[in-house]
Amino acid sequence: MTKVYLKRKIAYRIANGHPWIYGNEIETIEGEVEAGSIVEVYFHDKKPVGRGYINQKSQIAIRLLTRKSEEINETFFLNKIKQAWQYRQKIGYTENCRLVFGEADYLPGLVIDKFNDYFVIQTLSLGIEKWKDAIVKALETIFSPKGIYERNDVPVRELEGLTQQKGFLSNPFDTNVLINENGFKFMVDIENGQKTGYFLDQQDNRRAIEPIVKGANVLGAFTYTGTFEIHAAGYGAKSVFGIDVSEQAVEQANKNAALNGFEKICRFEAMNAFDALKKWDREEKKYDVVMLDPPAFTKSRESINKAVVGYKEINLRGMKLVKNGGFLVTSSCTNLVSPELFLDTIAAAARDAKKKIRQVTFKAQASDHPIIWGIENTNYLKFLIVEVSSM
Repeated sequence: MTKVYLKRKIAYRIANGHPWIYGNEIETIEGEVEAGSIVEVYFHDKKPVGRGYINQKSQIAIRLLTRKSEEINETFFLNKIKQAWQYRQKIGYTENCRLVFGEADYLPGLVIDKFNDYFVIQTLSLGIEKWKDAIVKALETIFSPKGIYERNDVPVRELEGLTQQKGFLSNPFDTNVLINENGFKFMVDIENGQKTGYFLDQQDNRRAIEPIVKGANVLGAFTYTGTFEIHAAGYGAKSVFGIDVSEQAVEQANKNAALNGFEKICRFEAMNAFDALKKWDREEKKYDVVMLDPPAFTKSRESINKAVVGYKEINLRGMKLVKNGGFLVTSSCTNLVSPELFLDTIAAAARDAKKKIRQVTFKAQASDHPIIWGIENTNYLKFLIVEVSSM
């Protein structure tokens, strides 16, 4: 097996368990290097680090799969996925869940979402792509699924020299899958929906709005397929109006409302949230609860400041639309924006909006997306509810 030796001066994160090794941290390589192959990694003093896959075309040259000298083979992936499933079962996520969350499940580059008996896979790096057949085989062994689909139509694969693609990894099936979440029904389009078709990471946070929406007039922006809004209706909201720029998402949101019998309470329209929030601020519209769940505003460190400006803008506008003593529900899924920076941004928005805010709850993603301390990208979702009042 090819051996890789690291430089004397490397980041402490590697010794502390982080699985990423950058190209500039490698001193020497002994043996042939085939992109995506498994290599043994050693510190400068020849003490073993572990084994992982290498791709020198990527900025992250090596991603470690294990700190042991164990064989990386089909059995390895079968056992890792079994362990991931056992963890979800222990913490109560069985019907719909993120079964494998990349680095947080010690399988960097791999995402698997479970929707009932259907599975969606993303193999986001060359090294994990090479084991896709073994991963599919493991899912078939553990679950005997009704269907497996790959959503590898993501630009990050191109950084690994991979093409974007999507399609069946099992016999074809109807890719519109009905799921139940918190007692509500949602149709998931795993072929054409965003990411893997549905945002499982907010499933616990959607329950958190129950105390504040009863009898409320609710506005939701960046609604996607209406999950927060339909929860609000189910928890007793008087009226719910949701907006999203995607006509396809809005169409599905209205269908989801009807699926739950809330079509007289929930209404969704396609419009640009930034423009709409500005317009309604000028018109002095007011709601008891305003909910904001925008997409990631940046995926590069160079544009973090621009993302922060965007978050401040929408939250400032959102706060101005909240009745005195009402609530703002707001999120950020941009992993490059830390929890501290997010809260600072909300505080700045409140100052500029001349509003007082009082924190009700501050949470991360659902526990089927576990957080590993020291691996920042596993702690990516920020979810906040604040009471908003006049200065």
